Amino acid sequence: MAIRNIVKEGDPILTKVCRPVEKFDEKLAALIEDMYETMDNGEGVGLAGPQVGILRRVFVIDIGEGRLEFVNPKITKTSGVQEGSEGCLSCPGEFGITKRPMYVTAVAQNRYGDQFTINAEGLLAKAICHENDHLDGILFKEHVIRKIDPVNNPSDKHNKKK
Repeated sequence: MAIRNIVKEGDPILTKVCRPVEKFDEKLAALIEDMYETMDNGEGVGLAGPQVGILRRVFVIDIGEGRLEFVNPKITKTSGVQEGSEGCLSCPGEFGITKRPMYVTAVAQNRYGDQFTINAEGLLAKAICHENDHLDGILFKEHVIRKIDPVNNPSDKHNKKK
């Protein structure tokens, strides 16, 4: 396992649409493990392929309830609305209030190619939407309805794991 460099805003890779994963092999498993380690090192709750320079449809999430990996994900249903703080490891120091679905249903595969369906709500739903956006070249800032100044909002955890 290795900590990878996180691609920062301004790099054109973050604006590109990712290609589907076709090979479910040791290379994919190593990428996923590196992504978990990189996400944890950055104190994030999610990390997508393009954020580590890989234009493949893969992301990982851990909101503090266990690790989840998504390969070739598709959001199939959304409902409700939530507003809350959001940040991104590719946009360090920038935070905003976003509007995201409260509930999300997604279909994806794991590192072995096994398909699963997940019904998520709250922070997990937000994280799935955020990371899935990365796979389509979209940054969270496109969803910001109000910027947050982290210096004047020190009690706001910005969705980092504790």
